[in-house]
Amino acid sequence: MPLISEEPQIPESAQGPRVTPAAGRTTPTPRPVPGPRSTATPRPGRPGPGPARPAPPAQRAHPAPAAPAPARPKPTENPSAPQIQLIPAPVAGALDAAEEAVDLLLESGRAPGDILVLTTGEQHPWAAHELSFGEAAYWAQHDAGDDVFFADVSAADRAGSRPVVVVAVNGDADPTVARSLPVARDRAGALLIVCGDPQTINSALGAGV
Repeated sequence: MPLISEEPQIPESAQGPRVTPAAGRTTPTPRPVPGPRSTATPRPGRPGPGPARPAPPAQRAHPAPAAPAPARPKPTENPSAPQIQLIPAPVAGALDAAEEAVDLLLESGRAPGDILVLTTGEQHPWAAHELSFGEAAYWAQHDAGDDVFFADVSAADRAGSRPVVVVAVNGDADPTVARSLPVARDRAGALLIVCGDPQTINSALGAGV
């Protein structure tokens, strides 16, 4: 007769006392055991490492820049030639136009000693007044160079160069104007202003005015 193996039965008395949970108390759930902290998980209060910086792309071969074209030489200019400005005015109003030009120059910041005013006809009232005290005192003011100086255009050879020369063509003697305006242009360092009849002035200085 075959033998049937049976598991040994443990009597209840041998299993120890059965623990019955008290009424109204739940059985505490066992806390999970924390596993090892991943390096990607940051510590609380401390930021984790940023995302990995992508590798730089492979450098592309750029063609060599073309050689710059040689600069063209600038046209040569005469640095000693002054700028010429023409203010149309009748003979009788040329002196008033010259005085207005002087006022504008002073208002724009020009120093009084930079300006020389020449007349081709009647002298400026200031020049006539100062000459009444003698030429020595008159030309001493010119040599001081601290104020606007008025003179007859015939004395332009004696007057020194100044940055700005204003000529009032208040006389209708064309030969005098033709002789004097080129001298006045030579006396002007930066700017020559001529007040008078444009046709007379253009014929004296040339078509380039």
